[in-house]
Amino acid sequence: MTLHTPSESAQPSVAEANRAVLGRYAFEDRQDFEDAKRGFLGTAADPLIKSSDRTIWDFEAYGFLAGDCPESVNPSLWRQSQLTADHGLFEVVEGIYQVRGFDLSNMTVVEGDQGVLVIDPLVSAETAAAALALYRAHRGDRPVTGVLYTHSHVDHFGGVRGVLPTDREVPVLAPEGFLEHAVSENVYAGTAMSRRAAYMYGAALPKAPRGQVGSGLGQTNSTGTVTLVAPTVDITRTGQEEEVDGIRMVFQLTPGTEAPAELNIFFPAHAALCMAENATHNLHNLLTLRGAAVRDPHVWSIYLTEAITLFGAEADLAFASHHWPVWGRERVHTFLSEQRDLYGYLHDQTLRMINQGLTGPEIAEQMQVPPALERAWHTHGYYGSVSHNTKAIYQRYMGWFDGNPAHLWQHPPVEAAGRYVDFMGGAAQVLQRARQSFAAGDYRWVAEVVNHVVFADPANTDARTLQAAALEQLGYGSENGPWRNFYLMGALELRDGGIGTPASTASPDVIAALTLDQLFDSLAIRVDGPGSCDADLTVRWNLHGTDPITMRLHNGLLTHITGEGPAVSTPAVTITLDEAALRAVLLGATDLDALITDGRAQTTGDPGVLAELLGHLTAPDPDFAIVTP
Repeated sequence: MTLHTPSESAQPSVAEANRAVLGRYAFEDRQDFEDAKRGFLGTAADPLIKSSDRTIWDFEAYGFLAGDCPESVNPSLWRQSQLTADHGLFEVVEGIYQVRGFDLSNMTVVEGDQGVLVIDPLVSAETAAAALALYRAHRGDRPVTGVLYTHSHVDHFGGVRGVLPTDREVPVLAPEGFLEHAVSENVYAGTAMSRRAAYMYGAALPKAPRGQVGSGLGQTNSTGTVTLVAPTVDITRTGQEEEVDGIRMVFQLTPGTEAPAELNIFFPAHAALCMAENATHNLHNLLTLRGAAVRDPHVWSIYLTEAITLFGAEADLAFASHHWPVWGRERVHTFLSEQRDLYGYLHDQTLRMINQGLTGPEIAEQMQVPPALERAWHTHGYYGSVSHNTKAIYQRYMGWFDGNPAHLWQHPPVEAAGRYVDFMGGAAQVLQRARQSFAAGDYRWVAEVVNHVVFADPANTDARTLQAAALEQLGYGSENGPWRNFYLMGALELRDGGIGTPASTASPDVIAALTLDQLFDSLAIRVDGPGSCDADLTVRWNLHGTDPITMRLHNGLLTHITGEGPAVSTPAVTITLDEAALRAVLLGATDLDALITDGRAQTTGDPGVLAELLGHLTAPDPDFAIVTP
């Protein structure tokens, strides 16, 4: 992939705003830097982690962060990126170690009687294997005797095959509901999420002062092999205790916080509390910019209170699956309490303003975090932001409609853009005035107005150039890592065209973990509804050793019913085969004729009906446009 360097330097207004940040916060406070380096044992000798055909991770890519903050980066984000770019093996406490800076997330290794328990094995098998190799280089070649996923996001399970032994089975622990959520998030809307994730993490940006400097939560995602192994032990309740290789763990379930299936872990023998991704050194997302269901800040704050209640009297340190630990019982209590207060405050104050009649954007502009919370570095919006989190809370409670009937039936972007440009006197007039706004430093307004010109006429080079310049300046001033990356990726694609989606998290392991219900649902969302409204096609699958499944395409909807009953339609074809063959057919790995020829499938009726039904499915577009129509 070609990397593109942003062409503009920071405008005076952005540079001045960034310099003002230096006087607003306590940059002389070096506690986080001391904590981030505490317990350092060493790092990888080779600066690159590679697969057979490409580089998966480059430890030297962020070397420029060792320098002074340039005018093109918000100093607060620069500070955070300096911290998250640290890489190596760190001792958290005797018996618990973290490999940090090898991926977006941390991998934790807990030593047991015979081997080690690996917690959250990163995004890729290659980076996880390199992390385990680093641990063994310093602590000995101990076998992996267990794996634990704290939650259902890919950066906490994707590298599992890089650490699991191949010669024996070991327990794999996870919160209840983990597999369902891990699979569905990466498949149902996976294409759109992956495309937007390319913006969120700045996939095509150079690692440079005018490019990608990090994402706030970590530097970026690795680009290796995403794997998944199903859990063998479910954690189903708070207070549940499990022992793996002599390691005693007490669990707190926290569903609906940072992930729909998530847990915290207390290690009594170490007086250590693992907070998963529920308390990290930033304000987290309530609605991640790549797209997801809106998270519940009220529940999040309640579970943080519960964590303090359950473990606060015993926890001498807290660590998480991102960032660096906090040591000292009093500091742990303060850290968790401030994180709790942050999410609870945003929730309650957003609702207060909703009930005063304010809309999401209005609330986002008015929301002020209490000074005591703003002074704490770990509450800053490096990954989530006060702005988009308050809008997410509005969306959670009120939906997309703000109550104003003028917003009930608006024109879609292209149709609205042409009308706006016409009303404003034409593209030339809009661009002339927008350049004046740009010179005045009103980049938000330039981006809003010139967006109409771009959508009215995407071939207008002057509009694309000005829009890219405005987005670039917004990126340079952003404290939030994903905001910066979104802005700079938008500028890149306006100048150079779409770069597409570098990688998808819907890997073979993730696809294989789909239940049959999920597999049929994943086909249903690909049906061309308008093009299949007149179709009425029914296929019955007789599976060896289980109830039959009948799928029907009717009224543009693909349904499936397991078993018999009045809702089951008479099939035009019945196909008898095993589940593996069914999956192969539905996923396009083989066709029905080949299975019939091999004797792996038998049919009665018209087998051509299946091909006709599958012909109504459309392929998702991983390269859809974002900043142009």
